[in-house]
Parts: sequence; structure tokens; C-alpha cells
Amino acid sequence: MNNLPDPHAESIDPAVQCTSCEAVCCRLTVVLMPDDHVPAWLVDRDAHGMEVLAKGEDGWCAAVDPNTWRCTIYEDRPAICRKYAMGSPSCRDERHKWFGAAIPTAVNLI
Repeated sequence: MNNLPDPHAESIDPAVQCTSCEAVCCRLTVVLMPDDHVPAWLVDRDAHGMEVLAKGEDGWCAAVDPNTWRCTIYEDRPAICRKYAMGSPSCRDERHKWFGAAIPTAVNLI
């Protein structure tokens, strides 16, 4: 049996919180899967004809409320959004791209 650590296991940083972010992950392209059920007005097609969540002119997902930075379809959000873990390496990478060295954390807000 292999006792080596799983190289694909993601390490979550608990200091990273959605409350100290501007929904930067909501600028990523979200490819919709057959089991995803989002309102038709939020469905767009990419250059390859795949169904994706629509984006507003500002580049953010059209489901994000610009006043609260909250997802308006949170309970019915696509599977890929459900799997995107707060504080995961992917999350931290997107935050670093957006904020640079001044990445906010929950600790910075206290």
C-alpha cells in the first residue's frame, strides 16, 4: 500500500475568507455541465459553442449582485462553483492575481 501523501490533495488556508474578497473567482469562466440548472438568461456560449455562465460588461459573472458581491443563484449554482474551495490553492492564486501583494485576509479586517 502507498503511504505517500496525495499530491493532488489541496491545502486550505483558513485565513482566506470570502468576506474579505471581491468575488474574484466569479471572473473565471464557468463551463456548465448537463446537471447544472441555471436560469436561461444566465447561459451564454463560448467561442467553442460550450455553455458557460454569462458575464456582465465588467467581466464578473452575471449572477453576482454588484452591490453585495453575493451570488444570486447560490442555492442552484453550477457544480464547478460548488467545488471551488475557499482558501484552496486555486482560490489563493486568483486572489494573488487580482490583489497582488496586498491580498486581504480575515485577519486584516479585525
